[in-house]
Amino acid sequence: MENILVEAIEDFGLSKKHKQPTLFSKIGIVGCGKDGQNIARIASAYGIEVVFIELTQQKIDFAFEQLGKVLDRRIENWGMTQGEKKLILSRIKGSLDYSDLKGCDFVIEAIRAESSAKKITERKEVFRQVEKVVSPECIIATNSTTIIITELASELEHKERCVSLHFFVQSPEAKICEVVKGLYTSDEVYEKVLTFVKLVNRQAIPVEESAGLISIRLYTALLNEACEVLMEGVGSMNDIDTVWRVGFGMRFGPFELADILGIDKINRWMENLYSEFGDPMYMASPVIKKLNRAKRFGRHVGWGFYKYDGKGNITGSSPLASEKI
Repeated sequence: MENILVEAIEDFGLSKKHKQPTLFSKIGIVGCGKDGQNIARIASAYGIEVVFIELTQQKIDFAFEQLGKVLDRRIENWGMTQGEKKLILSRIKGSLDYSDLKGCDFVIEAIRAESSAKKITERKEVFRQVEKVVSPECIIATNSTTIIITELASELEHKERCVSLHFFVQSPEAKICEVVKGLYTSDEVYEKVLTFVKLVNRQAIPVEESAGLISIRLYTALLNEACEVLMEGVGSMNDIDTVWRVGFGMRFGPFELADILGIDKINRWMENLYSEFGDPMYMASPVIKKLNRAKRFGRHVGWGFYKYDGKGNITGSSPLASEKI
């Protein structure tokens, strides 16, 4: 009888141990507030597995609740199906443990610091915690717009893998992303991040390292001037917003957009920009400071420049914003 030749099937089969992992098959997000939720939703919609880190289980549950609401609005407007919603949420996992970031190709810090003074120290600590658990090849980024990535990366062992990027949260139609190369960022890492932006169907806008990038510097100056026009009595909030929307063809007026972004966030942006540049153009208007002190932070709390119902629809102007200073 002839000898039967037996060969291991593993040599020819597509076993997982020989399979080359796809770049950006899994990303991490630290902080799943409004910005983090937006990034998680976008990445998951394009087939990327997402794990986000939060401080408490309550915050994890709240993040999923908010994600569900956003996707439900898309369903109501015929933008997706229930099946697509379930698929998107199934790719997103919340965790309290940084070690769950192991295996990520890309980790994005998107925390919401309570004060400008804590911004840099808290974000540096996040970067250090991430570096402890991810591989040296994993890219670490910040979604902050007013913090310099070079400063955040300065104390890491692998500084060259750090980059800054800014996703726009005010509109799903805003398919752009500002990408900043820091002093230490390698060309290879920067090109990979540009690839990631393309993978999630966004246009990458290269930006030279600067506090505020392009978007925030332009918008804060616009909002301050809109507040000045309002305080002078030149026009009402609604009329100023209408001029910007209808006259210039913008999606939102400056006051509407402020409520969407969050007055507290805008106030912190302005504090940081004024500290960085010393230009009065970036000093927050008294109207913004008044709303921030009153904790009327915008649409997400029901009060801002305008008053909102439970579904986020404008029901009138906020008395605080329309009062004379």
